[in-house]
Amino acid sequence: MDRDALVAANLAWWDERAPVHANASFYRVEQLINGESALDPFELEELPSEAGTSLLHLQCHIGTDTISWARRGFQVTGLDFSAPAIAEARRIAAACGIDGTWIVSDVYAAPEVLNRRFDIIYTGKGAIDWLDDLGSWAKVVDQLLNPGGYLYLVEFHPITWILPDDGWTIANDYFADQPYVEADPGGSYAAPEHVTHANLTAEWHHTLGEIISCIASVGLTVEWLHEFDYTHFAQTTLLEQSPDDRRYRISAGMPRIPLLYSIRARKPI
Repeated sequence: MDRDALVAANLAWWDERAPVHANASFYRVEQLINGESALDPFELEELPSEAGTSLLHLQCHIGTDTISWARRGFQVTGLDFSAPAIAEARRIAAACGIDGTWIVSDVYAAPEVLNRRFDIIYTGKGAIDWLDDLGSWAKVVDQLLNPGGYLYLVEFHPITWILPDDGWTIANDYFADQPYVEADPGGSYAAPEHVTHANLTAEWHHTLGEIISCIASVGLTVEWLHEFDYTHFAQTTLLEQSPDDRRYRISAGMPRIPLLYSIRARKPI
């Protein structure tokens, strides 16, 4: 399949799952409406609130993180290529009493569609592996940032890509140069038992070196890279969920590896 066909398959996958995810316990939408934040504690520490600061959330899906940033005082815009996802984001934001701007657009077309710049660009967990061209993505980020503004990226650590669903071995090539195309059995990470029909996906693995290099290549200054030992779902049977914070970590007694990371990169004035 060519690139356009793979992107179309991904769009169909997300379009079908957006309303499912909005009603899945994984996203805790009811708790969000009742005041809970969808953000991790480290995100709140790393991105201090500043009333009136503009924040663009690329690949925002159903907007739970975007809404949580709005509650911190940011003027938020959420952008996603899935119209059903943006429809759910608008509905959830209204239920939360949150003002925001919600845009349906492919990431690569965002500068033309938005025609403005932002103080902060945020992209959250499980986003960039759906992008085939990280160099072009970095150029988009640069075009959308105000001078002195910065990219705040939080993602699942690429080292987890190599792990199998079960066992402690290396299953996938860390330096993969082809998309990983999968016809999955249906459902999703948020609703594994749900019956779905659009089940073909393609993801493009990006190493940590590629990610940082692409960001630096457009002139952004990487200020820090932080790594964390937990994640949000059972990517492998090696992970156990903590009853205290509902996060997943490597089983007790096993060697720890990074499961999440965050990067802040600033655009020079």
